[in-house]
This record gives sequence, structure tokens and C-alpha cells, in this order.
Amino acid sequence: MKRFFTVLFGLFILNFSFAQMPALERVVPMFWWTNMVNPHLQLLVHGNKIADCKVQLKYKGVTLQKVNKVENPNYLFLDLWIDKNTKPGSFDIVFSAKGKKDLHYTYQLKQQDKSPNRIQGVTDKDLIYLIMPDRFSNGDTTNDRVAGMKDQTLNRDSMYYRHGGDLQGIINHLSYLKDLGVTAIWCTPMIENDMTHASYHGYAATDLYKIDPRFGTNKLYKTYVEKCHAMGLKVIKDVVHNHIGSEGWIMKDLPMKSWIHQWPNYTNTNYRDQPLMDIHASASDRKSQLDGWFVPSMPDVNQNNPYVQNYYIQNHIWWIEYAGIDGLRLDTYPYNDPAFMAKWAIALKAQFPHLSIFGETFVQTVAEQAFYAGGNRVNRGFDTHLPGVTDYALKSAIYEALNGKFSWDGGVSRLYETLSQDFLYKDPTCNSIFLDDHDVSRFYSVIGENFDKYKEGIGILLTMRGIPEIYYGTEIFMKNFDAPDGLVREDFKGGWAEDSANKFTAQGRTAKENDAFNYVKTLANFRKNSTTLQTGKLMQYVPEDGVYVYFRYDDKQTIMIIVNSNDTLKKLNTRRFSERMNGFTGAENVVTKEKISNIASLAFAAQSTTILKLNK
Repeated sequence: MKRFFTVLFGLFILNFSFAQMPALERVVPMFWWTNMVNPHLQLLVHGNKIADCKVQLKYKGVTLQKVNKVENPNYLFLDLWIDKNTKPGSFDIVFSAKGKKDLHYTYQLKQQDKSPNRIQGVTDKDLIYLIMPDRFSNGDTTNDRVAGMKDQTLNRDSMYYRHGGDLQGIINHLSYLKDLGVTAIWCTPMIENDMTHASYHGYAATDLYKIDPRFGTNKLYKTYVEKCHAMGLKVIKDVVHNHIGSEGWIMKDLPMKSWIHQWPNYTNTNYRDQPLMDIHASASDRKSQLDGWFVPSMPDVNQNNPYVQNYYIQNHIWWIEYAGIDGLRLDTYPYNDPAFMAKWAIALKAQFPHLSIFGETFVQTVAEQAFYAGGNRVNRGFDTHLPGVTDYALKSAIYEALNGKFSWDGGVSRLYETLSQDFLYKDPTCNSIFLDDHDVSRFYSVIGENFDKYKEGIGILLTMRGIPEIYYGTEIFMKNFDAPDGLVREDFKGGWAEDSANKFTAQGRTAKENDAFNYVKTLANFRKNSTTLQTGKLMQYVPEDGVYVYFRYDDKQTIMIIVNSNDTLKKLNTRRFSERMNGFTGAENVVTKEKISNIASLAFAAQSTTILKLNK
């Protein structure tokens, strides 16, 4: 018995000793590049008692300027200076503790990839297609469940369980998107979300440097971007600054309490964008907007913390340079710290001048959107350096044009009035414009499943200023209202081998679905080859009698768009539009190819958007 307790005590001492030994669990960024615009690099080092170690490195052109210790002894933040003449290569970072074996991390500095088709930017020349990867197509069934991950659900009958869609599924259908006329793909986040519940959506990140294994790998993501570029498609990455997942490694072992916003009692954000701009707002409301947690499972990141700032700036630079991403969509933009977001934007644009950025501003008015957009155009006294926003105000105006009754400020008048406020933006053509997305009711349902209104709305979207975006399945009448059941995030039929119909093919679509698909395809591909619809100027006319007319024009072409919101046919004398129509004698309908020899008087079907290419 005495020998037993002696052995047991020995094992206890051994385990205790191991627990006190420094360990190296991760270094991020895992590698970096030479000759970056900012020569400073801050490495986050995480491991048991790693702060007990001395740190050394030796590489020509690389200087270890400072070793930062923080509250948690399991972290070190290493400040490196990388001289502009430093050559690509590898070196060891050595962690030494008295009486312990040295720990080594081989750090690699790579050469930047200057290939011409990388980091191109997404502009008004493009058409974005929004995909929720878990709901689009399952191209690799072997990663549907990954051992060791918390969420092991796999049930396509529930909107809150995982369905199995992945990167390979998207890659398998790039030709479908190319045929449709899409030029850029925005996927909701594919970063690891190792959360117990509803991990499919991607907005509760648990490791910012890792693609979720149920979607694929970092290497496959890079391959996906390269394949897109090879096909003339651009890639937008969805990033979240505001919050992280509560079950991630960094939350389980915070570097410091101030990494996230701490409250005496749990405090939710008020989900308002107004307190920050409201001159009458209380300080407590502003604090709630910026520092309150999005939901209990998504802690609010403290962007005033300089270590947090470096972590996020470097993470996004890392992904862009690593994969060659063309643009970023910024989630929940109004809840972020304004000063940090401006600093972040300046840093990223300095490194990648062609990178496109647009922020999610889920608000109701043009003024609210302009407050967050760059340029200090609304007496804010501060420039956010945010080039574009998600134009929810325009979306609402288009819906009013389609569903509302024409009046002084109703129906198509709302659309006219909304566009008339574009002077509030530095550049409204940088805004992302859309009819629906993953957070709102689907377009086809909102318009009462009316095909005439469907064509009317798509016609407006694809001829309007800005960067148009189509939510996956809009082109085949996918429908449903936003509700707790999440039906706006249904699967794209044909993306799973067991599906009874394959909507990716004409044979799998109904005749009506093919009509919708072909309408979108016709307009999208016309737009893809029309500099006028991409970058041309816009001139609009005050709506009369429920008819709204606007023009897109440049030196090459003039296109006339007529929106008849009435439920009856309307005739239009075009004399009023002579400023834009002088010198033109005929027109061609962009969709039907009908030739019109006399444009002095025109007739337009009920509930229609007619798109005419004017001819001399």
C-alpha cells in the first residue's frame, strides 16, 4: 500500500511539473510576407505559461523590438520590424525557460504574389451573387460531420442544423454562375464556427485563421479563389469585426479581460444605429450600441484594445494576401468602434489599393447610410473611410415602387426621392444594391409571387447605379418570408445528390423557373458587356401618372429605362425627355430584341420595366 501511494504521489508530481512547463500551442499570423507596406508585425503567441520564456530570433532584416507580456501568462505579443530589403525565407523563434527544453517555432516570410488577377476589387462593373455555403451544394460528403467538433447535427429538415453544403459544392457550380452572368461571389463567413448550436451561418467565429473543416480547408479556399479568377469571377470575403463565438479558443483563455467588452451583468446591444449619430442621444445608449453583445453566444470585441486592433488588421491582410481575395463585406458595421474601423480601412487600402470594401448598414434612410459611408458628407466631422454600404434604403424604395400606390411620395415616387438623395454619399456607385439577402424576406415572396413584378424589380436592379447583388436562388423563384424558422435560407435544390430535381440545369427547372432564369441571364449578360449600365451616368425624371423614367448614358450608349407601376398599359409622349433623347430616332428592347422605329410616342405594359437601347 505504501508503494502504491509513493507511485501515485510521483505521478501527481510529474503531472504537476508538466502543467508548470511552458508549451507552445499557436503563433498567429502563422507566416507573413516581405516588403509589406507596414514593416511592423505583431505575433500573438499562445501556450501554457509561455510568458515565462525568453524569446530570441535571428534573421537578417528582422528585429524583435519588444516582447509584450499581458494579464494572462499564457500569452506573449511579439513586436517585429521587417526591413523592406528583407529576403523571403525561414527562421526559428526560440522560447527559452530556465531548466526547461527550448521551444522552437519556424517562422516563414514569403514573397508576395503579384499576379495580375489577384485582389482586383469589386466595382459597379460587377454583379455579385450571395451564397450561404451550407445551403448551396454539398460537394464533399466526407466533411459533413467532423470528429471533435461540437455541432454534430446534420438534418436538412431543420433550418438551424447543418445541411452539408461546402466549398467543393460551390466550386462544382462555378460554370452555372458564369452562365447566369455573375462576375463576383460573396459567401457568408466560412471561418471556423465550432459552436454547439446553429454553427452553419458562420457569424460566430472560433478561429479567425481557419476555414471551418465542414466547408473545407484553407488550401481549398485558396484553390476556390484561384478557380474563380481563372473563370473571370471575383471573390468577396464576409468578415466580422464586432463579435466572436463564445466557444472559441481565445474566449476560453482570454489574453486579457479587456479583449472583449465586459459588463457587470449581461448587456445586449440595442440593435440601433441612431445613438451614434443622434445629437440628442444619451451616453448609455451609445455605449449599448457599440459595446453591448450581439447575442449571449457572440461576445462583443473591444476594438479600443491595441492588441485587438493589430490582431484584426493583420488577420484580414493575411487572408487577402494568402488567397488573393478581391473584396470584403463588413458585417454589423454600425456596432463597431468608428475610430478603429477607419484605422482598419486605411491600413488595408494602404496595402491593397484595389481592394473593395462595403459595410452592412441595416438601416432605413439614406442619411443613416451616408453617416456610416466615407467622405464626411453629413456634418459628422469624421471620415469613416468606408467606400460603400449595403443600400437597404434603396431596397425599401424599390419594394415601395413595386407594391405601393403611386402618390406624391408613394410608389415609384419613393424610388425617385431616394435616388435624389445620392448627394449625401461621396460615391453612391460604391454601394451594394439588392432586393434581398440572408437576413430579410425573399424578393419573390415580398412581391406576392407576381412574375410581372419580379421582372420589373430585376429590371430596376440590373440597370440601377451601384453594385448589384442577387441572393442565391432568386433567379429560380426561391421564396419565403423572414421568420424564426429561417426559411429564407433553404437549400438550393440540386445541390445534394439525393434531391429529386436539379435546379442548376434547364431540364431540372420548371418552365416558369426557366423564364425567370433566362430573364436574369439576359439582363445580367447584357449588363456585363455594357459600360453604360456599369459605369455610365444616371439621369432621372420626376414620376408622372405612376410612370418613372431614368437614363443611363456614356459616350458609347444611351439606355432608357421606363418603370410603369400601374396595373394598366400606359402610353408616353417622350418629348419631355429631349435632353437625353435628342439625336436618337429608334430603339431596341434589350430583353425582347424588338426594334422600335418611332420613339416619339411609346406604350408600356402594366407592371413592367422596359429597357431600351436608343439608336441614331
